Amino acid sequence: MVVDEVSLKFIKKNVTVRKDRDKGMWVGIWRLIPLKHLPYDEPRRNGKVPKILTHRLFPEAQYSIWIDGKMELIVDPLLILERYLWHDKHTYAIARHKHHKSIYEEADANKRRKRYARPLIDLQMNIYYYEGMEPWSLKKNTISDVPEGAIIIREHTALNNLFNCLWFNEVNLFTPRDQLSFGYIVYRLRGLFKFFMFQNCEYNSLFVLHLHTREHSSKVEWIKSLSEFKGNGSSMKESRSGFGLWTPYPKNLDSVILPPVVRTSKAG
Repeated sequence: MVVDEVSLKFIKKNVTVRKDRDKGMWVGIWRLIPLKHLPYDEPRRNGKVPKILTHRLFPEAQYSIWIDGKMELIVDPLLILERYLWHDKHTYAIARHKHHKSIYEEADANKRRKRYARPLIDLQMNIYYYEGMEPWSLKKNTISDVPEGAIIIREHTALNNLFNCLWFNEVNLFTPRDQLSFGYIVYRLRGLFKFFMFQNCEYNSLFVLHLHTREHSSKVEWIKSLSEFKGNGSSMKESRSGFGLWTPYPKNLDSVILPPVVRTSKAG
């Protein structure tokens, strides 16, 4: 269980934390791994470090299963590896998004739900579209461009590790909404990266989902125009990430017109 120091303090105050002979901290079967010297101002970005760069935090691990904190695991992890990796000889498995298949649909939903600054999401999508990232269609070799990142099951192969590093680079450069950049990295690798994308409904057989009241972790999520970042608003820029949003792109994006988006679900 990877936690920041604020969460660790809360856990120690509310539940029993035992220590082993090597001073490792445990809650039940979960060993607490505190993250210190967090790299980002924005909590959501900090969460991407253990989520995407798992192979860097645990270099001796051959396999990993990432699950979000809102999920309660109810099956043996070895059965998850058997079902999603070993049985059909996959090395990387992730759930597909429940509502969206195109990153442009997901970007539109993120803007409507104020998941990050709208103009910054638009800029990221403009760059991706300019670089050839088309909306998802039946012509593509994947069943979707948009994952549900609450669970990631992977073998730590060299190619999977490369994919995760490239994916993290996009999260670091642009917005922390990792669903927007997953499909882009798949596209840039031109079919070299193979993965298994399973149905979202299979969650119910693996986890109990504990819904939580979402709190906005940054004022930047409410930004509607780039002008709000000027003057006194410049303090809202993240100081240690998102630099791709403020570095001039070498090409002219003024002519880019994003593909139209049709809402495929009321919930989306």
